[in-house]
Amino acid sequence: MTIPRRSWRGAGAFAAAAVVGLAGGVITAGPAAAHTPTWAVTCSEVTLNLTAYSGDATNEVTVSVVGGEQLLAPTKFGRDFSTKTPLQLPKHDKELTVRLVVKAGDDDKYSVDQTKTAPVCEGETPETPSPTPTEVTPSEAPSTEPPASETPEPSATPSETATEAAPAPAEPSSSAPDLAETGSSSATPVIGGAALAVLLAGGGILWSVRKRRSAQH
Repeated sequence: MTIPRRSWRGAGAFAAAAVVGLAGGVITAGPAAAHTPTWAVTCSEVTLNLTAYSGDATNEVTVSVVGGEQLLAPTKFGRDFSTKTPLQLPKHDKELTVRLVVKAGDDDKYSVDQTKTAPVCEGETPETPSPTPTEVTPSEAPSTEPPASETPEPSATPSETATEAAPAPAEPSSSAPDLAETGSSSATPVIGGAALAVLLAGGGILWSVRKRRSAQH
């Protein structure tokens, strides 16, 4: 049985179209599968997984906090790069913007410049700065002396207190017997004169009596 030439031509065209379509799909899938920058950001860390880059070129990756510190300094890599230990974010009380920059060495169209937001971790509280102690100059130093209006009044002197507290001497009663006076008085000379006169009179009488007795014998 002989196949008509027209059928051969139709089969050949179909096979050519299938080959072209398959090749086009491979070509299209190639760039799509190459240069795959995968990264993730949480409230406390950043992880990287860069795959399918050209091993014949020198690629570079950098990770930093926008307006802050660098989490990963510019690092060269070949076909693949991944973080064995996640990059730690600084403590923060508000959202941070994290930036990833990948420079492809084979073609700049594969370079990446992306940003992601790191939320605040639950239970994270902002650090309150301690108050700075205020320096007090000597003129502003608090005075330890009491104000003039609060100065206590001086208490009464001991002599005044004793005078006020001592009871007044009791006046002698007219009915009480006279006590012997220990000191001199105005009657002392009179009493002395009377005693002398008595002694003289007694002596004269005694002399007279003796004279009479001697005369009688």
